[in-house]
Amino acid sequence: MKTSKLSIRLLWYITPLVILPLLFLGGFTLTNVTNSTQKQADLIMSRFVEQQQQKVFNYIDSFHATAKLLSASPVLSDFLAKDLFEDASYTYRLGALMDVFASYSEAYPDIISINLVSKTGESDAYYSSNLTVAPKSYPFFDQVIQSNLSQQQFMVQKEDGTTNLYFVQRIYSVDYYLKRPQQLGFIVLKVDPSILNTSILEAPYNNTLNLLLANDGKILFSSDYKMRGHYVSEYELNKINDLADIGSLSTIELSSVDKIERLIFAAQMSGGYYYVSTIPKAVLYQSGKAISVITGLIVIISVITLPILIFIVVRNLLLNPIELLGEASHRVGDGDLSVTLPAYTTDEVGILFNDFNHMINQIKHYQEQLEEYKHHLEDKVESRTKALESMNSKLETAIAQAEQANQLKSRFLANMSHEIRTPLTAIMGFTEQLLHSDKKTNDKHHLGTILRNSKHLLELINNILDLSKIEAEKLAVEQTPLNVVQLIHDVESIIKPLAQEKQLSFTINYSLPLPHTINSDVTRLKQILINIASNAVKFTEQGQVTITAKFQAPKILTFIVEDTGIGMSANQISRLFTPFEQADATTTRRFGGTGLGLCISKNLAQLLGGDVSVTSEVGVGSCFTIDIDCHLGNGLSSNLLLTEHSQLSPEKDPQLSFATNNFDAHILVAEDNPDNQLLIKLLLQTWGLEPDIANNGAQAVEMALVNDYQLIIMDMQMPVMGGLEATKMLRDAAYDGPIIALTANVMNHDIDTYLEAGCNKALGKPIDKDALENVLVSYLHLERDNQNKWDSLLKSEKFQQINANYLASLPDYLKQIKTLYNNQDCETLRALAHSIKGSAGCFNFDDIYHSASALEQSLKGNDMTQREKRVVELITAIEQAIANK
Repeated sequence: MKTSKLSIRLLWYITPLVILPLLFLGGFTLTNVTNSTQKQADLIMSRFVEQQQQKVFNYIDSFHATAKLLSASPVLSDFLAKDLFEDASYTYRLGALMDVFASYSEAYPDIISINLVSKTGESDAYYSSNLTVAPKSYPFFDQVIQSNLSQQQFMVQKEDGTTNLYFVQRIYSVDYYLKRPQQLGFIVLKVDPSILNTSILEAPYNNTLNLLLANDGKILFSSDYKMRGHYVSEYELNKINDLADIGSLSTIELSSVDKIERLIFAAQMSGGYYYVSTIPKAVLYQSGKAISVITGLIVIISVITLPILIFIVVRNLLLNPIELLGEASHRVGDGDLSVTLPAYTTDEVGILFNDFNHMINQIKHYQEQLEEYKHHLEDKVESRTKALESMNSKLETAIAQAEQANQLKSRFLANMSHEIRTPLTAIMGFTEQLLHSDKKTNDKHHLGTILRNSKHLLELINNILDLSKIEAEKLAVEQTPLNVVQLIHDVESIIKPLAQEKQLSFTINYSLPLPHTINSDVTRLKQILINIASNAVKFTEQGQVTITAKFQAPKILTFIVEDTGIGMSANQISRLFTPFEQADATTTRRFGGTGLGLCISKNLAQLLGGDVSVTSEVGVGSCFTIDIDCHLGNGLSSNLLLTEHSQLSPEKDPQLSFATNNFDAHILVAEDNPDNQLLIKLLLQTWGLEPDIANNGAQAVEMALVNDYQLIIMDMQMPVMGGLEATKMLRDAAYDGPIIALTANVMNHDIDTYLEAGCNKALGKPIDKDALENVLVSYLHLERDNQNKWDSLLKSEKFQQINANYLASLPDYLKQIKTLYNNQDCETLRALAHSIKGSAGCFNFDDIYHSASALEQSLKGNDMTQREKRVVELITAIEQAIANK
């Protein structure tokens, strides 16, 4: 292939641009590799030695702390407080001290022995984990006696080369009447230095030698076991001392160890010991030499090969495609449209080739289109005309659908207006009658009408809200244990009175066996059954309504609602589950309703893992089938099935009713609305409870911290301070009683927020009387059980014994108070008053508690006039308690 001028120029520019940087980089690497290797070794060695030094420091400090803690042991103080051998209790006190020594040895396995040594060096009490006898003396004891330090440690090497650590702690007797403490003896801990042995054996490099030297040059620890017990020369020890002061890596030869030149890093430790880590210099620089050789070879190879490779790559990637593209462009200019460039890479050159091919194809396409337009212009016009007609037809259909939707919306608004105004008219009319009539003969009837219409209005609002949540896919369902028989009886209690009003026969059929309990959303399932069953009653003029329950193993529970009502045609069934639609306008006028119930029921059933289906015949009746997923997990065992009709009675817990319980409870109600305050108060008074009322969260917090409430009912939306903030403040203030949230916001995320803030339960508005009763009885039972446990504790024999012991200590407290007050030791007296206050409160000595608290507060301030009065009050309270015991 002919070499182009562009190729020669490219090679001319590439060669120096590649070679010069490579030469500079190679020279820089060769000159700096040794220096960087030493710096890296210095950094690694210094960090290693610092880590080992800190590890040893922490190890030694931990045993200093252990010795200090042991010296302050009350058992040791009691042992030293009396004559060791003349006291009859010596054996008992020695045994107790040995138990303390044994517990410390178990807690710290490295402790070999613990020795209590007198001031003269004699062993008074000795414990050894390996059952050895107490040593007659220690080689370092003269140094201990001559030193003024309270804590010392020593390393003593044995003949076999191993070294033990000794920690010495002076023992003092504190006498408040002496200016200086009296020395009683020493605690000597003998410790197996496991951490030091481990630390010495660790190494940052291969062939590393670690040493721990005494201040006389003796090798106490070594990673080479043979060197233990040897000495380094005085010159080498001084050199190591200088290196420890400098804190950097240096090269010296340890003739006492071997004749190898080593890099050494040393650090001085407490007690005059040295930690030394060394590595042969030749080993360290061996890797640097290898790096230098490899770097030189890489530079030489790169200088030769890189320019050639770059030229080949650039020619293949750029120069050859440019030549090919130039040749193709020349042919296209001559009118040859059959040119096609080969498929290339996906980079810019490949894109350029693809764009060139696309340009050729587009030129061909435009030429073909031009010819086609010449011959088929009329066909194109006709095709466009048909497309416009089809579009107009679709537009007319869309307009018709929009008008139909608008009519549905208008009809829905008219239905909703009628449905909402009807109960509102009854509520307002009967309320006015009650307000303006002095007669009370029909009050109960009027109130019942108002309540019934209010519930109907609430049902309408709930249906609209449920549909909105379903359409927004925000309606959540739960999976909680659900009693099937109780569910059916609850539905029966609502539907049966409706059927009796229309003189219809209402029957519940159980197709056994049935599961006793399933996992589903009881509220939503009950809503489905009530919606469909109440519709069956509404559209049935005569005959009967039947609900059948049966279990389709392994997991489907089916409810069949049948009626002998007006029935439906196939066309009506097709629109049955569409929102806002009923059978026809006549049905709406005759029976009322919004057309939401069945739509919501079907969607809820699908959310519960099932569905709703229907069969019907005009004039004969309808049959609705509701399938629900039981969510039984691994299946249902035979003992959880209801197989006998005697098992079909609903279970009612008598403990969840105020009728079978009598509570003397103090309850706080936090509610800002006066009407709701009156309603809740009337409910609680009906159950024999007289609550306190707080108008906002701030008042609720203040009242709850002052009074002892067994339960708090907390509204979440209040002025000044809301219920959420009030609940958090009460929990932060250590109020541990139950708090029941009362709110109109009953979305799942709202309830989770209330529970996270500290509420125990959340109830919705409007208030459900039965739900409120169940919650109150449940938590009041818990509070009463807790109080009974506390009363039992106060009456127990063990508590009475502790109480008697406390009474026996009161004369000593009385003596201390008088002595401290006469000596004007206010700080100690305040501490004593604080201690008496805490213990008296625990044992229900209220007079002593309040007197001690008042004295403590008086001693904190500068009011000298009140101190004498408070001291006298406390002395009087204690004397009164002693006299009454």
